[in-house]
Amino acid sequence: MNIVLQNLLKLQALDFGEAKAKNVEAQTAALRGNIPQPIIGHYERLRVRGKKGVAVVRNQVCSGCHMHVPIGQITVLMRGEDVQLCETCGRYLYLPDPAEAEFINKVEAAKPAAKPAAKAPAKPRKRRALAPVA
Repeated sequence: MNIVLQNLLKLQALDFGEAKAKNVEAQTAALRGNIPQPIIGHYERLRVRGKKGVAVVRNQVCSGCHMHVPIGQITVLMRGEDVQLCETCGRYLYLPDPAEAEFINKVEAAKPAAKPAAKAPAKPRKRRALAPVA
């Protein structure tokens, strides 16, 4: 994963209270210094609106807006050469680590299949006679 994306993920975790750490303000200031200004500016615009600035891509879908991500962007993310934005929601995209993706697949496979609930047959509706038109 790209160094800029790693720093953005750490910053997002600190901003949204996902990570427990001491002296959060000092860490956020250090992370903001390591990220280029245009990227921080875009991230801040999203954060001010209450949105997370970084979203994971799973099964070719952005977890921020649940829209399909083109395969071209996914291949660039796999190479880790450049930072990519979601075309729909504007969040920065990243791919999960292979170990994390494998763990999520195991958890989803371990879930029991939902049984369809047996429904009682619907009652027929009674029809009313229409009033004659005068």
